[in-house]
Amino acid sequence: MLIQERLAAPDESSGGAFDDQLAARLLRSRIVLLGTQVDEASANRVCSQLLLLADEDPHRDITLAVNSPGGSVSAGLAVYDTMNFVPNDVSTLVMGFAASMGQFLACVGTPGKRYSLPHARIMMHQPSGGLGGTAADIAIQAENLAYTKQTMVRLIAKHTGRTEEIISRDQHRDAWFTAEEAREYGFVDHVVESVAQMGGGGLRLGADSPGFATQVRGGRR
Repeated sequence: MLIQERLAAPDESSGGAFDDQLAARLLRSRIVLLGTQVDEASANRVCSQLLLLADEDPHRDITLAVNSPGGSVSAGLAVYDTMNFVPNDVSTLVMGFAASMGQFLACVGTPGKRYSLPHARIMMHQPSGGLGGTAADIAIQAENLAYTKQTMVRLIAKHTGRTEEIISRDQHRDAWFTAEEAREYGFVDHVVESVAQMGGGGLRLGADSPGFATQVRGGRR
């Protein structure tokens, strides 16, 4: 069954019909776009699309294009776990801006298949959260925040090749990177100006399109 037949019908009343049509066209080329903040709704959409594409073909690559200011850690980790859950290689492409959880998702793609466009900016910082309530509540919240921070440090270190000490130090304040600086740091593997530089030879948005990520060979995550 074709991908577009399995998508939910567009919600005309909410004004989302055009976005749904765009998403359907991108899915034909096995491209998932995260173009908003990372929250429960956007994460559920991305996870659903990853699972759908894996079900359609468990061998062909999937591309996650990221242009996001970040957002919820738990929502972002749901996307991360799904990227690892599916059998496909998941390449990532930073477009415009990837900050916080956007930065995290951009750097956790399949090694060798993490890309950035030349004028994209990437920003890393530590997780934050408000504390309130009773003293006992605040203590529990602080413990959970510390756990979340350590989890993010460990995962970013794993995917960049940096030590946890370096990641913890560098994310203490907002750390900004150009595309080339992000490549040097280990967030991405390649800075590209065109699809051809990714090895695809052209991006075709059609039902029979292999998608540009399928042409770029590399190892699993």
